[in-house]
Amino acid sequence: MITRKLSILLTVFACSPVFSSALPETIDVDISAIESKVIRWRRHFHQHPELSNREFKTAEKIAAHLEQLGLEVQTGVAKTGVVALLKGQREGKVLALRADMDALPVLERNDLSFKSVAQGEYRGAEVPVMHACGHDTHVAILMGVAEILAKNNDFSGTVKFIFQPAEEGPPPGEEGGAELMVKENVLKSPDVDAIFGLHISSGIDINTIGYKPGGIMAASQAFEINVQGKQTHGSRPWAGVDPIMASVKIIDGLQTIVSREVPLTEEAAVLSIGKISSGVRSNIIPESAQIIGTLRTLDKDMKADINQRMEEMVPAIAKAYRATAHIDIDKGYPITYNDPALTSQMLPSLQQAAGEEKVLQIKAVTGAEDFSFFAEEVPGLYFFLGGKTPGNEQPFPHHTPDFFINEDGLLLGVKVFVQLTYDYLGA
Repeated sequence: MITRKLSILLTVFACSPVFSSALPETIDVDISAIESKVIRWRRHFHQHPELSNREFKTAEKIAAHLEQLGLEVQTGVAKTGVVALLKGQREGKVLALRADMDALPVLERNDLSFKSVAQGEYRGAEVPVMHACGHDTHVAILMGVAEILAKNNDFSGTVKFIFQPAEEGPPPGEEGGAELMVKENVLKSPDVDAIFGLHISSGIDINTIGYKPGGIMAASQAFEINVQGKQTHGSRPWAGVDPIMASVKIIDGLQTIVSREVPLTEEAAVLSIGKISSGVRSNIIPESAQIIGTLRTLDKDMKADINQRMEEMVPAIAKAYRATAHIDIDKGYPITYNDPALTSQMLPSLQQAAGEEKVLQIKAVTGAEDFSFFAEEVPGLYFFLGGKTPGNEQPFPHHTPDFFINEDGLLLGVKVFVQLTYDYLGA
């Protein structure tokens, strides 16, 4: 039996930072030389984006590159995902590196020479497609990392490269993303010991890293409320039951959950309504209404409490206005959680790659990431890579037509992943 004292010593040892030394000069040279390739790849993917679960050409290009490097490549994972294995020169742990591949139904609005003019299908309609969240940069960076490590595999263990589809969520009625990859055992055979991921940020200066132990991104849940009333002429509202009025009061009531019932000094929470639809004419009080929204939380208990209050409040408010209402809250994405011990261990590696003054501990953000499904299975570290031009005080946010990334920051992404790999696996 391990004594308590020995157990404490082992825990301290396991959580202590790794020693991080500068990468060999030959690797630094290789990293510098690959910048033009990474930018070229990024521009190709940006110009030819594909929606979730439809990343066919993207996956083909990734797989061709990995096969050319001599890696063991598997395609069609979680529909369109690509997974590749690179073995080091000695036995050791298994480290996964992840990049997401999908784009968004957004019309690009800028003057880039590689601007997207792609079209796709979303919810039965033809839509413009744009890499409005930077996943094109993630793919290009990880392709560069694969090339560097394939050429310099003097490390112990194995690297599993995961190019993941549908991070933005699969189309209605389909499975996809990290959740499906986990279900298909992407973290098995060989079993992954830890996973690292990054996200480009239009709000952080280039050549800067943002990290946070514990919850770094929120859990995300979509919800749908269907309100049932009784249709009548608009001139005789007393003859019917107005679902629009009931909907307004439901929305108003839901906002009080966050503003009046949640201890916001402990963690943030956001409840937003994205759509309300009802009716066809000005003089008809309709029969029904639909409300769609999103909930973001950074604490599991807080998430459960808010869900319970939403389920209690919606039918009760509807009843007060003689209507009925039902709410469906989906499972959504879990909290993106950085394992504190792993984060502490790898912090020197981030600092070695970027410079200590360029590695900043940030506050959690209320955006969500399905990397969280991987990090629920194995220890994970997820960090932000700066993509903003220094001095730009009003960068365009992600998921908008004007979203822009400064490509001068991409090479640091390659260097950080390589540094993390060497330090975690050991030379």
